[in-house]
Amino acid sequence: MKRCEKSRGLRAPAVFAALTIMVACGWGLSTGQAATAGLKGKFIELKEPSTHVSGKVKLTEFADFYCPHCHRFEQESIPLLKTEFGDRIEVTMVGFPVMPGKLPTAFEMYEQAKAMGKGDDMRRVLFRAIHKDRVQIFDKLMRESYIKEMGLDVAAFEAGLAGGNPVKALEAGKAWGLRVNVQQTPTVLLDGNIKVEAIDQENLKTIIHSILAADGKK
Repeated sequence: MKRCEKSRGLRAPAVFAALTIMVACGWGLSTGQAATAGLKGKFIELKEPSTHVSGKVKLTEFADFYCPHCHRFEQESIPLLKTEFGDRIEVTMVGFPVMPGKLPTAFEMYEQAKAMGKGDDMRRVLFRAIHKDRVQIFDKLMRESYIKEMGLDVAAFEAGLAGGNPVKALEAGKAWGLRVNVQQTPTVLLDGNIKVEAIDQENLKTIIHSILAADGKK
């Protein structure tokens, strides 16, 4: 699957630059086949804390709502993986803007909806709005229709947006993506420390099955 690459014009602030260079040069990275005994598939094991819980795999997708490849992953790969693994997989998205010239409003809406327990629903609505309805700018009137679709209180949602926490959450997600050297979207992390850039469905299924199989051997 093709991906949208990070724009040079959207590079992180200088505070993250040294860390980004270290990761890009391979410091703190090792090949998954060499470092993670028993796991199959193509991946990179990062020197990040594992979030693994026995019997379940946590899939974190770094994605841009405006990226067509992220939309395709949302439409095709996530449903397949959920069908394959059921409650043994937990899927979350981290907003990681790479498309130039786009306002961050969609990402902030997602973070606010997530804080109100509707992140998954808002994620689906935003992908639909951008790629099917061709909505590019989410002004207050446009936001209201999607907030109501979520069954959320419009005033509470707007107050949350204005409060600044969604911006902080978006910046934290971008910093996380830079720390693990995300270069294009979508990029997947499994259990916090298994980075998958070859995100075709078969490779993801192979890795996830091998993680769950390793649980059974413990």
